[in-house]
Amino acid sequence: MNIKKLFLTFWFLLFTAVVFAQGLDLNLLKAINGPVNTTADRNWKYFTRKAIFIDASVPASLLIAGFINHDNELKADGLQAASAIIIAGGTNLLVKKIVNRPRPFVTHPDVIIPKDHPTDSSFPSGHTSAAFAAATSLSLAIPKWYVIAPSFAYAGAVGYSRMYLGVHYPSDVLAGAALGVGSAYLTYKAQQWIMGKKKKHEGY
Repeated sequence: MNIKKLFLTFWFLLFTAVVFAQGLDLNLLKAINGPVNTTADRNWKYFTRKAIFIDASVPASLLIAGFINHDNELKADGLQAASAIIIAGGTNLLVKKIVNRPRPFVTHPDVIIPKDHPTDSSFPSGHTSAAFAAATSLSLAIPKWYVIAPSFAYAGAVGYSRMYLGVHYPSDVLAGAALGVGSAYLTYKAQQWIMGKKKKHEGY
């Protein structure tokens, strides 16, 4: 995967989040949130609550594969993925505290149907940031289309689920995606630098 394109995508998502925050946010959310549908509501709620386990399976799988195959690069990829998810999560909590944006169903109870009831603030989406951190990390570790496509389809579905449930604005989701991609990119570059220094040292 072209890392420069990945980094540019991060900034594009962040810029788009700002644009949405200034205008289209609520209208798009209303269209996605839609009416109550008992089956769909239950399925999306189940999916969004299990997402953290899917995210955690990425670094776990890479680490396990690395140990089984005695592959130090896979081990490093697993640590990078874990670091990306942790950094995205920590940054997300900090930004939530600073911005303190109310959930959309709190601000607009007349038009947004709450299908879940989280009590913390809205911006950015933590579920989305973790999903995109995991998806980006896995795609960097295994840059094949059959890994990249389902990884980002999954991450996109997580973001959609948060809007469908009425707990996040589109700008929350886009900012979360940008945070996840950015965390993965930065930890990947740090991993490359560390491994490069290690190889250089071992070469002497």
